[in-house]
Amino acid sequence: MMIGICDDEKKFRRQLRKLIEVHAELQGISCVTQEYESGSELLGQLPERQPDILFLDIEMPGMSGMDTARSLRASGYRMLIIFVTAYPDYVFEGYEVQAFHYILKPYQEYRIKKVLDLAARELQVQTQMYYAVEHKSGTLRLNLNQICYFKSEGRRVCSVDREGQTVLFYQKLDDVQRGLPDYFKRVHKRYLVNLNYVSRVESTRCVCSHEDIPVSRTYSHELAAAFAQMMLK
Repeated sequence: MMIGICDDEKKFRRQLRKLIEVHAELQGISCVTQEYESGSELLGQLPERQPDILFLDIEMPGMSGMDTARSLRASGYRMLIIFVTAYPDYVFEGYEVQAFHYILKPYQEYRIKKVLDLAARELQVQTQMYYAVEHKSGTLRLNLNQICYFKSEGRRVCSVDREGQTVLFYQKLDDVQRGLPDYFKRVHKRYLVNLNYVSRVESTRCVCSHEDIPVSRTYSHELAAAFAQMMLK
């Protein structure tokens, strides 16, 4: 995990960096911190070094933190932005750039810890929601909430979403399975289904988004148990 700190005042950057690194070490979180003196410096180093979490001071000379955030969002960067400010007057303006949180100066250690924990959990959730694949048009992020199932087709895998749209990419189905959350279950050597779209399970088939998907004997008992557990939730 990479954490960026953008603040024109060096003492605040170093203070925040120390708090972040101490807390990360105590929590066993692997992270790299990067400091930026201005919004223009930050923008100039993208996309080579894109932080996952960005602590962004609002009151900076030249390009303000809010203008920096607008530029980031306009360019498609989706990192979690945590605004740093001595004034609480910018809270509503932050909705425009989907700010994740605010921290007021002077820094309070317990608030830094709290927002870091929240951000780390949010990143984990976001990671589980998408699956990155190499496609002929470049790297694609598949929204797992929309994917009904994955199907092996020779040396390639085909993803099928709830609208019936497909994406073909070169990968083994076993490797895909290892990168998916638990609600994706193997039902056949050629199929991985999203249990959220399964409406019926039988010994030799299941119905996934109104399609019949074959179920092999190897996976039938595990699928039935997982489906029953999901129905109880």
